[in-house]
Amino acid sequence: MNAFILLLISVLWTGLKFPDPNMILDRVDQNMLSTTKILEGRMIVYGKRNTRIITFRSYSEGIHKSFTEYLTPAREAGTKMLKLKDNLWIYSPAADRIIQLSGHMLKQSVMGSDMSYEDMMEDRKMKDVYDATVTGEETVDGRKCWILELNAKVEDVAYEKMKIWVDQLRYVPLREELYAKSGQLLKRVVMSDVKRFGDRWYPTKINYKDVLKNGKGTDFIITRLQLGVKIDEYIFTKAALKK
Repeated sequence: MNAFILLLISVLWTGLKFPDPNMILDRVDQNMLSTTKILEGRMIVYGKRNTRIITFRSYSEGIHKSFTEYLTPAREAGTKMLKLKDNLWIYSPAADRIIQLSGHMLKQSVMGSDMSYEDMMEDRKMKDVYDATVTGEETVDGRKCWILELNAKVEDVAYEKMKIWVDQLRYVPLREELYAKSGQLLKRVVMSDVKRFGDRWYPTKINYKDVLKNGKGTDFIITRLQLGVKIDEYIFTKAALKK
């Protein structure tokens, strides 16, 4: 068998083996995004000397509106964040002030965690932000996953490149690697405790790890999740920050 035929077989096999990456991203977005969402949970920040647990309640509508209120401990209680499209405001009860974050300030850590405000702002569909290629498959926590490499096709994105491992049956990302434009790895994200909510699958534990820091990263544990529920429009106003 000559080299040309071998090459042709290889190309055809690859095309049959790997599905369309845009189809995979569509299925992921169907799981992870919702018209409306209310979730409650806790953020566990693993520091060098101690561990902090912060509880919160979050509301979101589509990809442009979200509101988060921190409930405990007392030091953080009453702190609120509002996102409207590309704008982010934070209310601090201690100072009784509303501050708008923009530019380099969005790269700052949220409550000392491994997650930045920039991370919180990114809720767009992945297919709208990245060009994707399926590069292989691998088993993660006993689940067969497609490996996708993503390259940004828009400028206003937190990470120029991503690598994600997507569960082949449930279409939930189980692992992510987030890269700078230079190719430097910045963060690792591990998603686990995947549960079914209606007709979709959703991870209820997410670990963010800033690889430029020491430590175990930050865990986000979802204790209650409501999808497709009605949310009062007042929640997504600046007036609600001081309520």
